[in-house]
Amino acid sequence: MITIGIRATPRSITFAVYDTETQRVVNIEEIKIPAAFNKPDGLKYARSNLLDVLREYRVERAGIRITEPNTDPKIERVQLEGVIQEAFASSNLAGYYVGQISSISAKIGFARTEFKSYVDGEVDYPVDGWAELSKEQREAVLTALGAVNA
Repeated sequence: MITIGIRATPRSITFAVYDTETQRVVNIEEIKIPAAFNKPDGLKYARSNLLDVLREYRVERAGIRITEPNTDPKIERVQLEGVIQEAFASSNLAGYYVGQISSISAKIGFARTEFKSYVDGEVDYPVDGWAELSKEQREAVLTALGAVNA
């Protein structure tokens, strides 16, 4: 089964594609919204490109790492997360989830308190090249792993 994990920022989507049969990360990329696009066109661009990725990799299950409720969220990120959720709902995915630190950790099977250590790279996760990944990429990988149970 192929899963995808997503971590959005106000102007980009970082995604990790994971193959559960080989237990390997197939791809990690970023969809950057061009600065020249106004808000609606940028959201449309993100949605269209994400749907292309889902089709290209034949993704079956997905997850998105959303903003924590106790933070001061950037409205642009929240809008992008909403568009991503709508793209999931409009796709052929067998299932998807929306996760914060606690739910992603629970789906993978470790304590919520360990999440930050993995994301910060203080603790290695058994994924090739873990130390070279950015924080957003690590969050996307963990979210993809959690999508197995979506």
